[in-house]
Amino acid sequence: LLEQLQQSQLRLIQSEKMSALGNLVAGVAHEINNPVSFIFGNITHVHQYTEDLLKLLQLYQKHSLAPEIREQAAAIDVKFLAEDLPKVLASMLMGVDRIREIVLSLRNFSRLDQAEVKPVDIHEGIDSTLLILQHRLKGLAHTEVQMIKKYGNLPLVECCPGQLNQVFMNILSNALEDQRDGAIEIITQQADAN
Repeated sequence: LLEQLQQSQLRLIQSEKMSALGNLVAGVAHEINNPVSFIFGNITHVHQYTEDLLKLLQLYQKHSLAPEIREQAAAIDVKFLAEDLPKVLASMLMGVDRIREIVLSLRNFSRLDQAEVKPVDIHEGIDSTLLILQHRLKGLAHTEVQMIKKYGNLPLVECCPGQLNQVFMNILSNALEDQRDGAIEIITQQADAN
C-alpha cells in the first residue's frame, strides 16, 4: 500500500511538472508571438515603402543636376543601397517567418498540460518535436546524423496530445544521444486491419 501511494505521489508530481512546463512554454510562445506578429505584419508595408522611395530616389538622380545630390548619392553608394535593401528586407522576412514556425511548434508542444483525450495528427506532434530538437541536430555537426521522415497517410489518433508529444521528445532525444553516425528514420504507417 505504501509503495502504491509513493508511485501515485510520483505520478502526481510528474504530472504537475509537465503541466507547469506546458504553461511556461505556452506563455513564452505567446509573449514571443505578439511582437513577431507585429513585425511580420509590417515588413510587407516597409518593403513597399522602400520600393516607392527607391523609385523616387532614381527620379531625383535622373532629373537633378544639383551637385549636392550627386555627391550624397556617391557618398552613400545609392546603387548598392538600392540593390541590397530589398535583399535585407527579404532576409528579415525569412527570419521572422522562421520565428513564427518555432513559436507555433512551441505552442503545439505546450499541449503538455492537456489531459483530455482528443483527435490528434501524429505527424504534427513529431514535426513540432523535431523543430524544438533542431538545435541538438546542429550540435551534432561533427557526426553524420540525418533525420529521415517517411510519413504514411494516418488518420487522427484519439490520445492526450501533451503526453504523446512528451513520448516523441523522449524517444527522439534518446535516439540522438545514442546515434553517432547514420540516420534516424521516422516511419509512420497505418497498421493492417487483420
